Amino acid sequence: MSDQNPGKLNRLLAELGDMRLVSSRWLRAHGYSNSLVARYVGSGWLVSPARGVYMRKGGRLQWEGVVRSLQAGEEMPLHLGGRFALALQGHEHYLRLGEAGTVTLYGPVRPPGWVGKLSMAQRFEYRGKGPFDLPVVPYTDGVSERALSEQGLAWHRAGPGADALVCATPERAMLELCDGVSDAAGVYEADALMQAMTTLRPQRVGLLLRHCRSIKAKRLFLALADRHRHAWLSHVPLDGVDLGRGKRALVAGGRLHPTYQITLPGDLDEHLA
Repeated sequence: MSDQNPGKLNRLLAELGDMRLVSSRWLRAHGYSNSLVARYVGSGWLVSPARGVYMRKGGRLQWEGVVRSLQAGEEMPLHLGGRFALALQGHEHYLRLGEAGTVTLYGPVRPPGWVGKLSMAQRFEYRGKGPFDLPVVPYTDGVSERALSEQGLAWHRAGPGADALVCATPERAMLELCDGVSDAAGVYEADALMQAMTTLRPQRVGLLLRHCRSIKAKRLFLALADRHRHAWLSHVPLDGVDLGRGKRALVAGGRLHPTYQITLPGDLDEHLA
């Protein structure tokens, strides 16, 4: 195919749409040489918001487009999780000031370097694989809702007309958040969020607990759910859930939860809104 073929440019512009980005690697793999890309940039069709990545001139550089470009275009199994996933699903009131602007990504592969070099209001934080030993599924457009649900994931649209993104369900996002708690402030936040988790699905919680490798995350999650007396907790199947042995001191001078043997701050009630 000739580099001058307008169909080639049109296909690329259609792929990009209003918010997508493509990497130099993607362009080469799809037959767009470096010289051709340079010509598109020189002709005003493409712009490069960071070295090694391109978007349509006049396109909108937004976090949603970045995430979907990683999931679909780059075929990277990175999902929105933890704190940001909970904010995205309406729980930002309970999050620490400023944290909702940090897009937390989880997955077995690190995002490419250009993600951190984009000039945006939000910043991206890669939190690693996370605490689960679940198999990886592709996040391309063809993946089914059922396949995602079995991982504690779901499609989520951040706004009208936006691409659907793979996002942790509240059950998975809460366990991811609990896995990252390392101090009293983190427990206060997790506790405030858990108070609002009145409609979690017991079977999904049980599945995720069985596949969670973090003893701390499981004990903290269950202790906070018990503290708020959520009705769904009594229906969670705990068969096969490894909660470890012995006591876990999460915070110094805290109060030991009698069932889940993890210390929680004694002043939790004072920090609830």
